[in-house]
Amino acid sequence: MTIQTARLSDPTVRAFVSAVNNHDREGFMALLAPDATMADDGAERDLADWTDREIFSSHGHMDVDRESDGGRALVVRYSNDVWGEMRTRWSFTVDDGRISHFETGQA
Repeated sequence: MTIQTARLSDPTVRAFVSAVNNHDREGFMALLAPDATMADDGAERDLADWTDREIFSSHGHMDVDRESDGGRALVVRYSNDVWGEMRTRWSFTVDDGRISHFETGQA
């Protein structure tokens, strides 16, 4: 059963999911620390390139199935125009309300 975005525990992660699902690139970027980094399946990626390709230009969408670690770890049914839908895990490092690092990969 999907967890409604508004019910996610961590306010920064909630805003991240909301920005992805609303295709709000400006709102998404405002959530990231200036030197934010990310990894996909254990490999560090270029954040701007990855988010453009995997989220914004391909209409990414997150349906959250589970959360743990105070809302900073999610299991998500992620879909976009390139890959279709897949179960993914997401984890977030949040400092002072901004995401300094996030990781995703197949769940």
